[in-house]
Amino acid sequence: MSIIYMLLAISVIVALVFFVAFIISVKKGQYDDTYTPSIRMLFDDEAPKEENLSETTTDQHIQ
Repeated sequence: MSIIYMLLAISVIVALVFFVAFIISVKKGQYDDTYTPSIRMLFDDEAPKEENLSETTTDQHIQ
């Protein structure tokens, strides 16, 4: 039974080490996206919203 307590303590310590490593890597900018901003101009613009489409279709029917 004592081995379970020892393994539990070791697993908590390992989890804390990985958590601290993750926090450090986030603060140093490891997960910052440097690729997407350089190709953002190649993406299409957003489609017009449905409100604008319904207004233009009603305007065309009135004329």
